Amino acid sequence: MATTTAAQKRAAAKMEYNAFVAQCPSRELLDRIADKWVVLVLAALRSDCAGEPRPLRYSELSRTLAGVSQKMLTQTLRALERDGLVTRTVTPTVPVTVTYELTDLGLSLHRTIQGLKAWAETHIDAVLANRESYDGHTA
Repeated sequence: MATTTAAQKRAAAKMEYNAFVAQCPSRELLDRIADKWVVLVLAALRSDCAGEPRPLRYSELSRTLAGVSQKMLTQTLRALERDGLVTRTVTPTVPVTVTYELTDLGLSLHRTIQGLKAWAETHIDAVLANRESYDGHTA
């Protein structure tokens, strides 16, 4: 039986988590975090103009995310909680208060998501102009 060196083990581990490989589990994660509602929920979990995250109640998230259904918001929050990106805290008040907050893992992704959101808002005019130009050439 051949022995494996530490360097070979590290190289094999890197190959295991290569998103370009069809069986790589990171593809499922990319699929999750590329979802529109995931991006918007993670971006919404912030407090002030500086974009620092803070806990938000379910109703605050729902009001912030125009167009999200109750079912979709609930499914998205559960998936984020399952992945360890968000924590859910229930406070026994009348009525019960439920808040959602980014975990350290979620916070590390939040910074990237904020940049993606800012890029989309900054460049949407150029993208729309390109689409119009493209559609005019292909018509």
